Amino acid sequence: MKEWIELQKKLYPDVLEIIQNRYRLLHYVSLMEPIGRRTLADNLNLKERSIRSEVTFLQNGGMVEVTTRGLLLTGEGKSLLENMAPYMREVSGVKVLEDRLREKLKLESVIVVPGDSDESEWVKEEMGKACVTYLQSIAGPGQTLAVTGGTTMASVASRMTPSAGMEDWLFVPARGGLGERVEHQANTICVEMAKKAMGNYRLLYVPDPISEESYQNIIEEPSVKDVLGIIRSSDIVIHGLGDALTMANRRKTPDDQLAVIKERQAVGEAFGYYFSQSGEVVHKVRTVGLQLEDLEGDREVIAVAGGSSKADAISSYFQPGKSSVLITDEGAAKELIRDTSL
Repeated sequence: MKEWIELQKKLYPDVLEIIQNRYRLLHYVSLMEPIGRRTLADNLNLKERSIRSEVTFLQNGGMVEVTTRGLLLTGEGKSLLENMAPYMREVSGVKVLEDRLREKLKLESVIVVPGDSDESEWVKEEMGKACVTYLQSIAGPGQTLAVTGGTTMASVASRMTPSAGMEDWLFVPARGGLGERVEHQANTICVEMAKKAMGNYRLLYVPDPISEESYQNIIEEPSVKDVLGIIRSSDIVIHGLGDALTMANRRKTPDDQLAVIKERQAVGEAFGYYFSQSGEVVHKVRTVGLQLEDLEGDREVIAVAGGSSKADAISSYFQPGKSSVLITDEGAAKELIRDTSL
């Protein structure tokens, strides 16, 4: 396929560009349908006149349907997208990025989606979709899945669909709540995933972070102890990765601890652990739920994080990181490839 693509680039460069643009348009409609032409033009940075022309072409080809609610993808359009996906990954160079990152980070699997979630919010939805597709590919009966909170995990939940083998899954939050927007909390995301997958769930009603004294008392509560046991024995963990200072602010970190995080030059955060660029744990806050050491053992651990601004955070985590799979976007992947510290 690689040789064929190179020949096309030389002989029909304009055709390749048209194919990529139409695929991108169909792909965006599939993520955001129903969607209006003006919104489509704004989000794809195209002129509305160009969008009208392309939509007419796709409508005549039976790939999109124009309704009063907006554009919808037809069955033929969905089939075309699915069949073209491997080809487009080769054309865009995403496959090369995946191979290089997998080798650099020494991971079992790396999935890179097109775009940069720092620039386009829909790219997060695409990472969520890629995560769900990966989950469905490894689905087996009776699995327990632990999930953290955050906007990226919320995108995973929004793309969840029922799948054979997942109907008896148990979904649990990997940690307590950060006191952030309720839709971004692990408990809420856990419930949404379970409902959409037709599975079951258990919740963890504790704050995050928490004082040492409160922690010792809470983890001895029978209901909390029971859920923590399930969380720690989960078969699959899905989690995000955060920028250190952003996460510290979300946790309303006291000034003295924030000074330590800054002084020790933390760049990344996961599970309450703050990492320096070299991967050293420079600060830890007490959280109820999964700890970094819990990720060891025979389980699938999937990190989902994207955006060029997250490259340092991803890099810092994967130096000592326990995840076996990374799902990210082009923005972060290209920065990581340039990162000579890896």
